[in-house]
Amino acid sequence: MASTSSSSFSFPPKPASAAISDPNSNPRRNPSMIPKNNQSHKSIPHPDPDDDGDSDPPPVQKLKASVQLNRWSRARAIRSGRRLDRSVQRTTATTTDVISPFDQNSLSLPAVVETSDREEDDGDMMMMMMEGKSIYMVSDGTGWTAEHSVGAALGQFEHCLVDRGCSVNTHLFSGIDDVERLVEIVKQAAKEGAMLVYTLADPAMADSAKQACEVWGVPSTDILSPITEAIAAHLDVTPSGIPRGAPGRNVPLSEDYFRRIEAIEFTIKQDDGALPQNLHNADIVLAGVSRTGKTPLSIYLAQKGYKVANVPIVMGVELPKTLFEVDGRKIFGLTLNPVVLQTIRRTRAKTLGFGDGIRSNYSEMDHVRKELEHAGRIFAQNPAWPVIEVTGKAIEETAAVLLRLYHDRKQKCSMPRISKRY
Repeated sequence: MASTSSSSFSFPPKPASAAISDPNSNPRRNPSMIPKNNQSHKSIPHPDPDDDGDSDPPPVQKLKASVQLNRWSRARAIRSGRRLDRSVQRTTATTTDVISPFDQNSLSLPAVVETSDREEDDGDMMMMMMEGKSIYMVSDGTGWTAEHSVGAALGQFEHCLVDRGCSVNTHLFSGIDDVERLVEIVKQAAKEGAMLVYTLADPAMADSAKQACEVWGVPSTDILSPITEAIAAHLDVTPSGIPRGAPGRNVPLSEDYFRRIEAIEFTIKQDDGALPQNLHNADIVLAGVSRTGKTPLSIYLAQKGYKVANVPIVMGVELPKTLFEVDGRKIFGLTLNPVVLQTIRRTRAKTLGFGDGIRSNYSEMDHVRKELEHAGRIFAQNPAWPVIEVTGKAIEETAAVLLRLYHDRKQKCSMPRISKRY
């Protein structure tokens, strides 16, 4: 939990130079270009035409722009769809006025850039565009909520993420419980042109994140506050504002915690058809051919508190009798596209050391199809077992389908749902 001294947010001091008086100036620009003498900008001196030539004229100053600043400016121009103007970069050093590097009205830099620097900028800028845009995720806890929320949202952009058309880099910062660290992250996000999403339980920290992002020009989204405020209004109770796992927050080990531990232990012992006599003690029983995802799905469900057993269906191997004796409402069949299953089995065979020279029908298409047909006949003989097609589904998606069916059949709800009491 953030200490009292760090609950208030202090804005970065504004430079004293008159040329940087614009309140909308962007602090993400490079402050190294501000004159160190803190005086008003002066014209670049030129030779006196009446000079008798006894003394050498002062050299013309050539301003050299920051490579990094130039890269950011031009990358933003490309991302915004505006045409990049290089005319200023081709000007000579006869410019008499120095424009503030924080001027937001100027798209390209008003300084002279050497050809080599411009080429280096082009390479850096293209590299930035190829690497994709960044999303910073900030949390005062583990970051699970922020990470999964962003992942769910990115699922809406698979049409361009799959071919790197709009590639995205996510960066998780967990355990952020003081303003100083928060501001440093916001400043770094400003440098990289990233957006920032945050889940901060402490309202003061959330407000500091919002203010910092406004100051440094970082687009941001508060994930936790809106739903917390809505629930507070619904329950008419003030939220604690304390992050989970924060020092001083004593959360006793609940009955739900011990139930999950017991479920995980049970599921591990029942993996791959072991101890079939215990199937009646399972909450959920999975059946399917090899490599249809029974084990990872079992472990995922066990972490949610369900005791899961899985039984492999293999041609020539008799299924345990207890499988047909238990309540059919808790048995679920898994099936997979044969082409996908063959690919998975080939990869599995290689990890087991079966090279191309070793003959095995485990990953042969004919054998794969026969096994799937054999499993299909067993499922047809037991119509009470729902069969879930897992092709193209993540473990979480398959689990969501299974649990919805499980609770609907168990509770006989008019509307399918997954119910849980807190």
